[in-house]
This record gives sequence, structure tokens and C-alpha cells, in this order.
Amino acid sequence: QVQLVESGGGLVQAGGSLRLSCAQSGGAFSLWGAAWFRQAPGKERLLVASINWVSTIIYYSDAVRGRFTISRDNAKNAMYLQMNSLKPEDTAVYYCATEIRRGTTDEYNYWGQGTLVTVSS
Repeated sequence: QVQLVESGGGLVQAGGSLRLSCAQSGGAFSLWGAAWFRQAPGKERLLVASINWVSTIIYYSDAVRGRFTISRDNAKNAMYLQMNSLKPEDTAVYYCATEIRRGTTDEYNYWGQGTLVTVSS
């Protein structure tokens, strides 16, 4: 059974930094694409960044490009999101997801429970 656990969320002032972690147990993490999504209060869940299994194809949404960095350590079955220059509009629950669903490019089979990031102005 695949389980994903996020950590690293919290309260930070605008301009500050946080590093989110996502640890996977079970499954073949090292062979799967992975991503971070976020959902702000009252809004839909949106893709923040994605990374392929060998970290050669990386995508960032326009909202975070240049401020956030996605990375992974396949030896540790872990993925990270370094978030710098945080803005109040980055406030959201952040979710990690792995294994792209067959036949799609942006749908994932496994999801974590989410970690809340709150950025104060």
C-alpha cells in the first residue's frame, strides 16, 4: 500500500522561506513522476510543480517559477519543495502526489494528506 506523508508546513512572514517534504512508503517511488499541488481556501486544487522520475523534466506554474524549487531523492523515497520569497497568495494546503495515471499527463494516483502553509503579510 502506498502512503505519502507531507511535512514542513507552517506560518511564515511574507518574504520568508519554507521547505516541504514528502515521504513515500510502498510502491516504486523511484520510477514514478511526482508533483506538488496546492489548494487555497475556496479555490480549486492547482499544480504547483512536477518532476519526472530522473529529475530531468521539471515544470513550475507561472505563479511560483523563480521562487520555488522541486527536487527528489529516490534513495530516500522523498520529494521536496523549497519555497522562497513567499507571498500571502501562496497560502494554501500543499499536497504531494505520485505516479502519473496511465493515459494522462497531469493526473496522479497517490496523494498525501496535505500540509498547511500560511504566509502572513
